[in-house]
Amino acid sequence: MEYLFSKWIKNINSVHKSWHLYFSEFLESQNKTKNFKTSVRNTTDNKKGAIMKLNQCIIEHAILARSLKRHLMIPHRGFNTGLLLAAKSKEPIDKNRLDSVASGSNAVYIEKLFSKWDKDPNSVNPSWDAYFSNKKSPRSSKPKKHRKQMRTDNPLAAPPSGTAPAPAIQAPNADWKYIDDHLVVQAIIRAYQTRGHLAADLDPLGIVGPSGISSGSGESKKIKATKAVLRQHFFYTFNDLNAVFKLPHTTLIGGEEQFLPLQEILDRLERVYCGTIGVEYMMITSLYKSHWIREHFEKPNSINFQPEEKKLILERLSRTTGFENFLAKKFISEKRFGIEGCDITIPVMKEIVDESSRLGVESIHIGMAHRGRLNVLANVCRKPIPDILSQFHGIRASDSGSGDVKYHLGLFTDRHNRQSNRRIRITVVANPSHLEFVNPIVLGKARAEMFERGDSRGDKVLPIILHGDASFCGQGIVFESIHFSELPAYTTYGTIHIVVNNQIGFTTDPRFSRSSRYCTDVARVLNVPIFHVNADDPEACCHCARVAAKWRAKFHQDVVIDIVGYRRNGHNEADEPMFTQPLMYQRIRKTKPCVLKYAEKLVKEGTIKMEEYTAMNAKYEKICNDAYEESKKHTEFKYSDWLDSPWPGYFQGRDRLKVCPTGVNSKVLDHIGKIYSSPPPEERKFVVHKGILRILGLRKQMLKSKVADWSLGEAFAIGSLLKDNIHVRVSGQDVERGTFSHRHHVLHHQTKDKVKYNALQHLYPDQASYHICNSSLSECGVLGFDLGYSMANPNTLVIWEAQFGDFANTAQPIIDTFLASGETKWVRQSGLVLNLPHSMEGMGPEHSSGRIERFLQLSDDDPDVYPDTCDCDFVARQIMSTNWIITNVTTPANYFHALRRQVAFGFRKPLINFSPKSVLRHPLARSPFRDFNECSSFQRIIPETGEAAKNPECVKKLVFCTGKVYYDLVKERDDHEQNDTVALVRIEQVCPFPYDLITNEIALYKDAELLWAQEEHKNQGAWSYVQARFDTTILNQKSET
Repeated sequence: MEYLFSKWIKNINSVHKSWHLYFSEFLESQNKTKNFKTSVRNTTDNKKGAIMKLNQCIIEHAILARSLKRHLMIPHRGFNTGLLLAAKSKEPIDKNRLDSVASGSNAVYIEKLFSKWDKDPNSVNPSWDAYFSNKKSPRSSKPKKHRKQMRTDNPLAAPPSGTAPAPAIQAPNADWKYIDDHLVVQAIIRAYQTRGHLAADLDPLGIVGPSGISSGSGESKKIKATKAVLRQHFFYTFNDLNAVFKLPHTTLIGGEEQFLPLQEILDRLERVYCGTIGVEYMMITSLYKSHWIREHFEKPNSINFQPEEKKLILERLSRTTGFENFLAKKFISEKRFGIEGCDITIPVMKEIVDESSRLGVESIHIGMAHRGRLNVLANVCRKPIPDILSQFHGIRASDSGSGDVKYHLGLFTDRHNRQSNRRIRITVVANPSHLEFVNPIVLGKARAEMFERGDSRGDKVLPIILHGDASFCGQGIVFESIHFSELPAYTTYGTIHIVVNNQIGFTTDPRFSRSSRYCTDVARVLNVPIFHVNADDPEACCHCARVAAKWRAKFHQDVVIDIVGYRRNGHNEADEPMFTQPLMYQRIRKTKPCVLKYAEKLVKEGTIKMEEYTAMNAKYEKICNDAYEESKKHTEFKYSDWLDSPWPGYFQGRDRLKVCPTGVNSKVLDHIGKIYSSPPPEERKFVVHKGILRILGLRKQMLKSKVADWSLGEAFAIGSLLKDNIHVRVSGQDVERGTFSHRHHVLHHQTKDKVKYNALQHLYPDQASYHICNSSLSECGVLGFDLGYSMANPNTLVIWEAQFGDFANTAQPIIDTFLASGETKWVRQSGLVLNLPHSMEGMGPEHSSGRIERFLQLSDDDPDVYPDTCDCDFVARQIMSTNWIITNVTTPANYFHALRRQVAFGFRKPLINFSPKSVLRHPLARSPFRDFNECSSFQRIIPETGEAAKNPECVKKLVFCTGKVYYDLVKERDDHEQNDTVALVRIEQVCPFPYDLITNEIALYKDAELLWAQEEHKNQGAWSYVQARFDTTILNQKSET
C-alpha cells in the first residue's frame, strides 16, 4: 500500500481510479482540517461554532486516518486534538500535549463521547451536544424532557416511542474487504501463536493426532486440528491467496521481509507452529519474553544445524540406542527400565549440558526417576561402563550399607566437556521408586551450592529434572516443587524440566490419568515456555534443548521440554504390554527406531553415508563388549563409589568418634543475649511493635537473672554457631515469628513495608550467614528442599520446623525414603534437624501429636541386643550406628546442646526433635546460664535431683518419662506430697536408647517399682519402642547379678 501511495504521489494516473479517489479524499480531508485549525487559532470570535465545525472535520479525518494508519500502515502527518478542549478551558494550547490523529485515537475518543452523550447530553461539551443533535447552535444546558425519559437501568433497552434516533454515521469510501482481510490475517497469526501447538505433529506413533484426536482419517484429523487453531477464522473467505499482506510486528515469520503473500504466511505458520514442535508460550505476560521466543522459532531457518552438528546428534543417538540394545542382549531377564522410544532424551540432555557450559554453568544437578537412569550415567555423566555392568553380576559391596537397585543409584562426577572445552560437575541424585519426590531434594541441593559459591543469580549452578508424563501431572510434589521457582529463599533461578513422555503410565492410558490436554499443564502456572516436541525429530528436540538452556541463562526462569515418544517395551523389560495396550504396541512393533530414521534422513540429504552410520554402531558395540569383559573381573564394589553428595576433605583425618564440646563461654552468651534482647539501632529509625518491645524487655530481665527460656536458649545455639562460622538455615511455615509466637527473630517495621531486622544477623562482623525464612504452605516439598540443602555442606546446620508436629505426615515419603533410609541405601549423610511441636494439649486426637511412635518405628537399632556400654566411645559409636537421633527435650539448655552437637559430631545424623508447645513459656522450663557453659553438655537423660535422689532407698516408685508430661508429673507429685517417695527420670534422647544411663538409674533405685508414664495413648507415644529396650536392660542387669 505504501508503494501504491508513493506511485500515486508521483503520477496520479499510474494507479487505478478507485485508489486515485481514495487518496484524493484523504488529502482533501487533511487540508480541510488544517485550514480549520488555522482559522480557530487566528480568531476568538464565535469560538464554539468554529470548534463545532472543526469537530466535524476531525471525525471525517479520523475515520480515514484510522483506516489508513491501522490497516494500510501509511505514515502521514495529522493535526492535534488539543483544540477540542478550547471551549472548556481558557488556557493557551500546549503543542507538546497534543495527540496525533494518525494514531486513530480521535475516532476512539469520539465513540466514547457519543456513548456518554447518548446517556446524558449534559455530560459533554455544548459543541459536541450540538453536533450529535445535528443542530447549528449549542443546545441549552437544560436537558430536554424526552432525553430524561430515555435513561433506564438497562443500557440495552429500546428508547421510548416517539424519540428521534441518532443520525447514522456513514462509512467513508474504502476497500473494506481488503482491510478486513488484514485484520483476519493478524488474527490468524495470533491464533497460530496461541493455539498452533494443538495442530502440531507430536506423536511419532501417529495414534494421537493433532489436537488430541485419536480417530478418523489423516485428512479429517488435520482439518479438525486446523479448526481448533483458527476457530471462527477457519471459515473466512479470501478473494486471492496470492494477495500480499503487511506482517505485523508481533510476528517474525517474514525475517527481513515485511510483506508476504497470504499463501506463504499460512505455510510458514504451519511449519513453525504445526510441525514437530508445539510451542506453548502465549500465556507469558512479558511481551519481551514472548518476542524472544519468536526469535528462536519463527525466524526463517531458526532450526539450522551444520553437518558436523547433525553427525554429533546421530552419534549420540547411536550410543544411546546401542547401550540399551547391548543391555537387552547381555541381560535378557534383568530389569533396567530402558529409554527406548524416547532415545533422543540423552542427546537432549547432552545438548543442554554443552550449551549451559558455554554460557558459564559449572555444576549441574540432575534429578530423575528410574527410566533411562543407567543410560544417563553412562552417556551423560560418563560413569565407566564396567562399573555399571558390574551391578548386573550380583557382586557384593566392601563397605557397609544395604545398597539399592542399580536404577536408583546416584553419582557425582567432575569431567571435561569437549564441546565447551570447560570443566563441568554433574550430580545425579539418588532416588527411590517414588518418581518425582527427588525434585525438591535436587532444588535444595542446587540452592545450597549456589550459596556456597556465592552464585546469587544461578549463573554457575543448574538443576535439571527429568519427569515421566504420568507422574508429572499426577504427583502433587511436582506442584509443590515448581512453586519454589519465584520464592526468594527457595528459588534456584530456573530449572530445566524434561518430560520423558511415553504416553502411558505403567498400564494406564493418559485419558484415565489426567484431565488436561497435556501432562505439562501443571507448569503453566509459572508463565514459562513449554516446548512439546516429537521424539522422532532429533534436530527439533536438540533445538528445543538449546533454546531451553539459553532461556534459563537469560531469564533465570524454569522451562519445560515435553519429549513426546513412546515406550518400546513394557513398564520394565519383563512386563508384557500387549495385555493392556494391544493396538499401541502393534504399532510400536512396526515403528523404526528413531536412530535409524535419522540416519536414513542424513544419508538421503548427503550429510553422511550409510557406511559411516554402520561404523558408528560397530565402534560403540566394541566399547560395550570390552567393558563387559572388564566388568567380569570386578569382585566387589563400594557403595561410596555411587555417592551423589561427597564431602571432599571432611572425613579425611577426622576422628569420627570424637565429640567436640558443645558448651560456650559465658561472655559469648552475654554478648548474644544483649543484642538479641535489644531493639534495632537508633540510626535505623526502626519502628518496633509495642508487644515486641515488651518481649525484648523480658529477655533483658532474663539476662540479668542469668536464666534462659526456650527462645533465648535457641538464640544462644544459633548465635554461637554463627560465631564458629557455621552457616545456619531455619525454614518452615511461620518460623520467623514462630507458630506459638515465641521466636520473633525477624522484626517488621510498623510504618514501612518490607523493612525487616534480624538481630542474629548482626552479632559479629565476621560471622557466618543466618537465613530464617517462612516457607510456602508445603511440608513435603519444603522438607525435601531443606534435606537437599543439608546434603551440600556438612558445615551447615539446617532446621526444618513443622507448624505442628502432625503436619509431618504430609512429608512421609521424604521421611521414609530419603531421611530414615538414605544413609543405609546410598551412604549419604545429613545433619538435618526436624522440629516437630508435640504434646497432647487439646488440639484434637491427631493434631496434638507429632506421631513420635512412627519415627521410633523407623529407627534401626536392635531392641534385643544390649550394647557394650563399657566402651569409652560408646555414645558416639551408638549414634553413628543408628539411622537418626530422636529427642524429646524438656529444657532450653538441652535443646541448645542438641543443636550444637549436630555440628560437633565427626559425622552427620538427622535429628528428629519433638519440640514443646506450652512448655515454651512454662515457668519450670528455664535453664540457668551455667547449663550452657564450657563444662556442660547434652544430657541424654535428666535424673531426679530432688528429695528422692537424696534418699534413693526410700523411693517406692521410679517413673521414666519423656517430654512435656514430666511437668505434669511434677505437679501431681507435689499435690500428693510424694517428693521423697517418687523419683522422676526424663529420657531426653529416646533413640538411640540410653542403655547405660537407664541401667544406672535402675541400680540406684533398686527397691523401687519401675513405671513408664506418657500422655499419649498406649499404642502411641514412645511406649512401644521403650518397652522392649527396658526388658533388654533389666534382663542384662539380672544376668550380671
